[in-house]
Amino acid sequence: MNSLASYTDDDFRRTIWSALRLVGVAVAVGLPLIWWKGGWESAALFAVGAVISSSSLFEWLRLMSAVMIRMDTEQLPAPVKPLAPVLIGFFLRLAGALVLLYVSLKFLHGSVYALVAGLALGVAALSIEGLRLVKSWTT
Repeated sequence: MNSLASYTDDDFRRTIWSALRLVGVAVAVGLPLIWWKGGWESAALFAVGAVISSSSLFEWLRLMSAVMIRMDTEQLPAPVKPLAPVLIGFFLRLAGALVLLYVSLKFLHGSVYALVAGLALGVAALSIEGLRLVKSWTT
């Protein structure tokens, strides 16, 4: 991939999966450190934030893949899967994330900063992958 004009659907999928792997590595490194410094409740809040962040990235991948296949009119296979199950799954995941946030904040009395750090992992991973893409386009 040399430029933005040659950015394909497969490149998008590869970028999101790479961001998900990066979140996994950050959780594997950060979870023991937060457990050690803040206790198990803070580590659990960090894990909850990371799960919500990772599932958001995965749902974004599913949603964008479903939309992109409809935009590529020349590549449409004969039977296209309906978009409704993907949208329903997206909104159910969003509702589940809200419930998970509420329950974890209500019953886990750890550091809210650990939860915010877990939630920020997805944004940080996507930012790093975006910088990698820009670097590959400029060299």
